[in-house]
Amino acid sequence: MQNLSRDIAKDLLDIKAVFLQPKDPFTWASGIQSPIYTDNRITISYPEVRRRIAEGFAARIRAEFPDVEVIAGAATGGVPHAAWVAEILDLPMVYIRAKAKDHGAGNQIEGRIVKNQKMVIIEDLISTGGSVIGTAEAARREGADVLGVAAIFTYELPRGIENFEKANLPLITLSNYSDLIEIAKVIGYVNADELQLLKKFKENQVTWQD
Repeated sequence: MQNLSRDIAKDLLDIKAVFLQPKDPFTWASGIQSPIYTDNRITISYPEVRRRIAEGFAARIRAEFPDVEVIAGAATGGVPHAAWVAEILDLPMVYIRAKAKDHGAGNQIEGRIVKNQKMVIIEDLISTGGSVIGTAEAARREGADVLGVAAIFTYELPRGIENFEKANLPLITLSNYSDLIEIAKVIGYVNADELQLLKKFKENQVTWQD
């Protein structure tokens, strides 16, 4: 699994879906100074990368959620990946809006699920997990049996880990911050001093917020 994680991490760096600037940190919307910026929506533009992601998801889901009956995409980043994974697994696919529509039938889930249908939700990025946990709660309200969440990448925030535990929601990810910064050093994206700054940031991530 670590080889897949590092392969995905390298892909994200190569296609510039992830940027690392340990000496010139990004400012997140919350005001937090962060050495990493991630936009995994870029992956959909690269067939080889999105194929590796879809096949990675399919393998992990088969192994860890073998009873899955429907694949759901969390809007918007998880939606295309959910479609590709559902195709590989030959399963129904739906997507879940951030909130119910305020017109028509007022749907929050687009597609069709049946009561107690076993669902895995696909997401592109996990920070504190609040968004996709809300998505899972919405799916449960509409009758789904949510087995867990599968995401491309996680920042490994302690707060996120705690939130998933509180929600009783299993999480699997294809790659993570720890593997990404290590592969960044291997490929020369960062030097040894910058790697230490990135590790220090991870050690202090208890200060991270939404």
